[in-house]
Amino acid sequence: MKPRIGITTWLRPLPTYLGMETQLYTLAREYVDRVVAAGGLPLLLSHAGDAEEMLDQLDGLLLSGGDDIHPESYGERHDGTSIAVNRATDDWEIALVRAAAARRLPTLGICRGMQIMAVAFGGKLAQDVGGMAGHPRLAGMEPDAILALRHAVTLEPSCSLALLYGETNHPVNSLHHQAVTAAGTLHVVGYGEGNVIEALETQNNWPALGVQWHPEKMPDPLEDRLFAQLVAASTQYARRNL
Repeated sequence: MKPRIGITTWLRPLPTYLGMETQLYTLAREYVDRVVAAGGLPLLLSHAGDAEEMLDQLDGLLLSGGDDIHPESYGERHDGTSIAVNRATDDWEIALVRAAAARRLPTLGICRGMQIMAVAFGGKLAQDVGGMAGHPRLAGMEPDAILALRHAVTLEPSCSLALLYGETNHPVNSLHHQAVTAAGTLHVVGYGEGNVIEALETQNNWPALGVQWHPEKMPDPLEDRLFAQLVAASTQYARRNL
């Protein structure tokens, strides 16, 4: 049996024949493709229902990217730069990741997903890092130019990500304008330019990683290792819970 990997979706108002702001759960195809390529069975998650009941159906969890996290979710005031925030979505994802940690469910957080992990365990965010070194303002840039952006993330030599990639100076893309400034009880293992926090790990036996970049949008085969690691850990979790 393939391990069942739940992937959080992004609730967005999009134009359809039923209206200009039809509420749809959406997800970039690349997340699904990378999980499938790694040997997992992707299951797309809505923001509804009980987190524990949902996790009962899963062997692993992928917290995807999406809109900004509301500053109130980490105890700050909205300064006007956070975009398309939704407290209900934040609350649901925070409950989901806390429940995943409690049962030691293998987890990978990407971009917003990493930020949700930090916030869930006492972390804080910068509401706008656009314009800092390695993090140009994306508004007005062409899609190809955005996808081609790269900057280096320096990883702790002994951390899981450095061992996974086989390097401590790892080139990544930049598709975010917010960033973690404090990781709460999670452990910071990677910094980008401008000392921006870009990689998190846990300090207990919960197999979870968080990355600020979007590995699913990077064709480099090294990024396949992140998804392979999630699927492998989820396979072990499934076997332990037969």
